[in-house]
Amino acid sequence: MAPVATANDNTRQVRFVEKLNAEQAPVHEEAIASDSLEVSGFDEVERSTDFWAGSLPAAQGLYDPDNEKDACGVGFMCQIKGKPAHKIVSDARFLLCNMTHRGAVGADARDGDGAGVMTGIPDTFFRRETERDLGVKLPAQGQYAVGNLFFNPKDDKARAEHVETFTGIADKLGLRVLGWRDVPVDNSILGPASKSKEPKIMQPFVVLKDHYGSGTTPAETSKAFDEQYFGRQLYVLRKHATHTIGLQNWFYICSLSPTNIIYKGQLSPVQVYNYYYDLNNVHYASHFALVHSRFSTNTFPSWDRAQPMRWAAHNGEINTIRGNKNWMRAREGLLKSETFGDELDLLYPIIEGGGSDSAAFDNVLELLVINKVLTLPQAVMMMIPEAWQGSAQHMEPEKVAFYQWAACLMEPWDGPALFTFADGRYCGANLDRNGLRPCRYYITDEDIMICASEVGTVTIDPKTVIAKGRLQPGKMLLVDTVEGRVVEDRELKMSTAQRADFAAWIENQLLRLPEIVDTVRRNTSNAIAPVLDEERLSTDPKLLAFGYTAEQINLLMLPMVADGKEALGSMGNDAPLACISTAPRVIYDYFRQLFAQVTNPPIDPIRESIVMSLEQYVGPEGNMLEMKPEQCHRLLLPSPILSIDQLNAIKQIDTVHSDWTAKTIDITYDKGEGIIGYERTLDRICSETSQAIRDGYRVVVLSDRAIGADRVAISSLIAVGGVHHHLIRNKERSRIALMVESAEAREVHHMCVLLGYGADAICPWLAMEAILKVAREGLVKADLSANQLIENWTHAVDNGILKVMSKMGISTLASYKGAQIFEALGLASDVIDRCFVGTASRVSGSDFTLLAMDALEFHDRGYPSRDTISIPGLPESGEYHYRDGGEAHINDPMAIAHLQDAARERNQAAWDSYSKASHNAVKATSLRGMLDFDFTKSRPVPIDQVEPWTEIVQRFCTGAMSYGSISMEAHSALAIAMNRLGGKSNTGEGGEDAERSIPLPNGDSLRSKIKQIASGRFGVTSNYLADSDELQIKMAQGAKPGEGGELPGHKVSPSIARTRHSTAGVGLISPPPHHDIYSIEDLKQLIYDLKCANPRARVSVKLVSEVGVGIVASGVAKAKADHILVSGHDGGTGASRWTGIKYAGLPWELGLAETHQTLVLNDLRGRVTVQTDGQIRTGRDTAIACLLGAEEFGFATTPLIALGCIMMVIIDLLPTASSFQSGKVLFAIKTMISKY
Repeated sequence: MAPVATANDNTRQVRFVEKLNAEQAPVHEEAIASDSLEVSGFDEVERSTDFWAGSLPAAQGLYDPDNEKDACGVGFMCQIKGKPAHKIVSDARFLLCNMTHRGAVGADARDGDGAGVMTGIPDTFFRRETERDLGVKLPAQGQYAVGNLFFNPKDDKARAEHVETFTGIADKLGLRVLGWRDVPVDNSILGPASKSKEPKIMQPFVVLKDHYGSGTTPAETSKAFDEQYFGRQLYVLRKHATHTIGLQNWFYICSLSPTNIIYKGQLSPVQVYNYYYDLNNVHYASHFALVHSRFSTNTFPSWDRAQPMRWAAHNGEINTIRGNKNWMRAREGLLKSETFGDELDLLYPIIEGGGSDSAAFDNVLELLVINKVLTLPQAVMMMIPEAWQGSAQHMEPEKVAFYQWAACLMEPWDGPALFTFADGRYCGANLDRNGLRPCRYYITDEDIMICASEVGTVTIDPKTVIAKGRLQPGKMLLVDTVEGRVVEDRELKMSTAQRADFAAWIENQLLRLPEIVDTVRRNTSNAIAPVLDEERLSTDPKLLAFGYTAEQINLLMLPMVADGKEALGSMGNDAPLACISTAPRVIYDYFRQLFAQVTNPPIDPIRESIVMSLEQYVGPEGNMLEMKPEQCHRLLLPSPILSIDQLNAIKQIDTVHSDWTAKTIDITYDKGEGIIGYERTLDRICSETSQAIRDGYRVVVLSDRAIGADRVAISSLIAVGGVHHHLIRNKERSRIALMVESAEAREVHHMCVLLGYGADAICPWLAMEAILKVAREGLVKADLSANQLIENWTHAVDNGILKVMSKMGISTLASYKGAQIFEALGLASDVIDRCFVGTASRVSGSDFTLLAMDALEFHDRGYPSRDTISIPGLPESGEYHYRDGGEAHINDPMAIAHLQDAARERNQAAWDSYSKASHNAVKATSLRGMLDFDFTKSRPVPIDQVEPWTEIVQRFCTGAMSYGSISMEAHSALAIAMNRLGGKSNTGEGGEDAERSIPLPNGDSLRSKIKQIASGRFGVTSNYLADSDELQIKMAQGAKPGEGGELPGHKVSPSIARTRHSTAGVGLISPPPHHDIYSIEDLKQLIYDLKCANPRARVSVKLVSEVGVGIVASGVAKAKADHILVSGHDGGTGASRWTGIKYAGLPWELGLAETHQTLVLNDLRGRVTVQTDGQIRTGRDTAIACLLGAEEFGFATTPLIALGCIMMVIIDLLPTASSFQSGKVLFAIKTMISKY
């Protein structure tokens, strides 16, 4: 057994100078809680076994730890010439502590979210320690490795077994553990939660057994030290030991390297140097120090998730992480390495479970670097490429060729990210293609580089600064300490691009679609062109069999083919959820698009088009652990949407490239098989796809072309998702291009879901045939050819895909593909587990049986099993517009009429009718309609003990509707009504004139108590901020999350322009993101600024319901907001694309319940007031919201209808809101309260 030195032996450890502690200003104003975990209930929370030491809560209620997010501050100090000094380490303390505001703490101020520091190996320090405490002499620097390992502090026996296991694995790998050193720490500074998971921290000193020998001093040998072999064996040791012992057993290796060492933990920045005594020892010298301060969205200790990671520290969020993980698992079936040889199998899985997105990135980066084909900065270039597609004309051809080669091997890890990295030689930083994280640097005349998330982190004499700057989007900042210089971005990337003739590889190996199509067209005399049948559009049985409706053709497709743009709608989505609808629905309707809010920003795909790309490389991938021309032998697709000609050409690709063959797999089945045939068909498709791979096919096309009277198609999405995950499980997905020939897909959302679950390309053949029939029948007014109509539609779909990607902050289709940026609402677990693995699905529902029944019902519409009498033409489903006999809508004509009658005439009978009609509509459309009150365990109380309506109404507010979206009369009427009641009205994002704060002669007030701050900052002045009771930061809007607002120029009157401080006649656009809020720590700073601007006002943050919103809300609470609003997806809007209105966001019932549960779980619920809104119409809705956790309630559509506003869902017809007396709103609200 290797010797072990305990912390008690280190009597000469030097504590940090008290003066330095005193220089740090207090950073937390929260009260420090009791040290007792029993008081907080911390230990009562059920824990997950999938994470290190059970640190995070288990999935419970609507909370899921997989949705946890974090943000941070990062930075490094580096001696450019590579000279180690303790001053570098000690100054890094100020760098870390001065970014405390970019981190956070838990419910107790002593429980930090995580902080740490990476340095070079302090050789002098460790030599002293090992000789004194272990009695061994270390070999030359670089020939031994050391790192901090976490062990279970509570089980001595288990810890001893884990140490023995680690030592045994090292021995089998030709390594020797010279001894173990206990790391001295001061845990008296820890909070109760952090201390509860404090690990035992030990340092093993590892050498090459054959080179060092068996004694306590290095053996004399003439054999050269193999540095690459040593690094490889250390990596295999770390991976194999982690897989063998397991993170859940408290085992974690912070680092194990001959060049770097990491000290980190569940600490606040000011605690790091006070906790770890080593960092304060004057003999601890390093030529660099890389620091990280974490802002987590939970308050639970997770020592392993603190950063830096082993090679990098990350500030940001990888939005495509689920797809990156899936693709990496699939690539494991292709990996081969001369470096690792047979030991490669010991490394799997490459991405370890239970880690954050940063940890997953670091796992892959570590593999690429240890493999030695790429250096550390080159591997970072590959994983986070700059925006080269949109800049190809302005970028050096060599760089473009390198990025093309990299794109053939790996999709970008996409999202707002600043990565700092170090490996002993290199120390640098890389910014994502959008530049959505701050990074500043200074270089002094003492050859010191300081790089951090902001300026001012270290005090520097300006006279010593010889260079400074800001890291630009997609650029890299790099110090080479061996050469002793700063490497310019262009020099680095050009030298990397010239490692091989990548341009020649691309030119000779890459397959290009236009060339294939042209060649096949010539060879077949244009036999690949589409051929239409004689059926008219309105009577085509195929359209009926796949569920097409007249609304979809007229409202969605015709505007796209005529104008090349997606159709716009308004007033939100009040139709039933797919899982509640009584009519059959295509499976795409069960999926809701996720979007960015708070922790990362959405992108403006129009103004930031240079960073967006639909280009992708498909087909069998090469081995990413080598560099050779054959890796570029893939098919380049400029768009994922294929025309009929293009797909027909791909089916015959072997006539152009003999080594590429395509196989078409039928996804229809015999109608006689009935319901059970549906899932059987999926089994067959998966089996045939795997066989096609074994047979050497490079393209598989899943096709429902065989649809007919006797053939029923399973959903294209079920087929794609099922095959995609089947191949991932078998590590075969990277061996083929998976394309789908779908009659079912016709909307932008359908394309996005198919791509999100693994389709490489889509040919919506029936939609395109329908467009050709539109041209043939002259159904479009514009004088456009059939080809032009197809091009317009494809262009609109492409732009729609970009828009959906941008909502989540994703720039490239290659990253979006397979990333599964959706939540399923109403699908059973057996469907999710087979076809959509990893997708959140909190409301169960349709299983394969019900999906089969829907497919058969659709099929029976087109190909009836018996003679039926039906109205000719495509059906009017009423999904978008209310139709008698169609889908239910919350805002149906009878309910509107009753409400307006009740408000105008103060008619109680009309109100009762309205309330009943609304209840019936809610039952038919929403989740809350499926709930009922349980009175069995309740008892009535006297009415005089109930909170009076005058108090209840103070919890009510009207929605954020700006002056401009509604008229001044309507805006003023809402303000007067709410002020009379004692409630609150909201200005919306359009500002408010200061004169409205002056009371009217009759005592009424036009002043809105809630002032909203949106991304456009319209009307936001110091007076506006000061004259408010509540300042609301609008991060997203329920009806169109991830999108900005727009007021056309012709609606910007002089009065509106004056209020918004803009110019009359000039259109006003709110960008999708706040350009000063790219992360949660940015939001924290804005909250602080607003509280400084108006200390009396509470600060609110408006979020939209989606999976994980509760976790975001926890982060917002930790950012010290006072109020959180969770909006539902079905709220109103002035104008938005139908894709966003119908498929983005979730019901407030889910978001509100998740928010409440997660805040309670994190002991943060008492810090904030929670509000909800979104089609709340009656006292019953309000009571349900209250029971789910809301304390305040918002109303928007209902007060407008009560005012007499005309409800229009076609944006082109949308008039200015009408104005009626505010008394009608008063009556409606009072009546609602009295009934509940």
